[in-house]
Amino acid sequence: MIAQKSFNLNTNRNFEIIDITSKVNELIDVDQGIVSIFSRHSTSAIVVNENERGLLNDLEFMLDNLVSDNFSYEHDRIDDNARSHLKSLLLSSSECLPIRNNRLDLGTWQSVFFIELDGPRHNRTISLTIIGE
Repeated sequence: MIAQKSFNLNTNRNFEIIDITSKVNELIDVDQGIVSIFSRHSTSAIVVNENERGLLNDLEFMLDNLVSDNFSYEHDRIDDNARSHLKSLLLSSSECLPIRNNRLDLGTWQSVFFIELDGPRHNRTISLTIIGE
């Protein structure tokens, strides 16, 4: 079976990390397989990591220091969000994860996150392609 599903998120801050693990699990309707989780936006990301506040703060700190406000970016002439696009290039727009027993087969401390890099925004779309039985 192959199924495509999606859901929308609203974000409230310029940089925001949202745990979407439970929402993805709700949409899984196969016992075993794989799921591709894809953000349809070039100023956001999908990542897997530990849901620990200090680590999530460190991620924001790291991205802010790698893509600095101290520079002038050419893309800012268009819509003043080059930093958001550049940060998304350092992360990923998707993850492909295993499914077991109708759930994501994640490690003990792993969660799936949507990362907003250019918010606040309404109707951010996350697409799932589920392959399984």
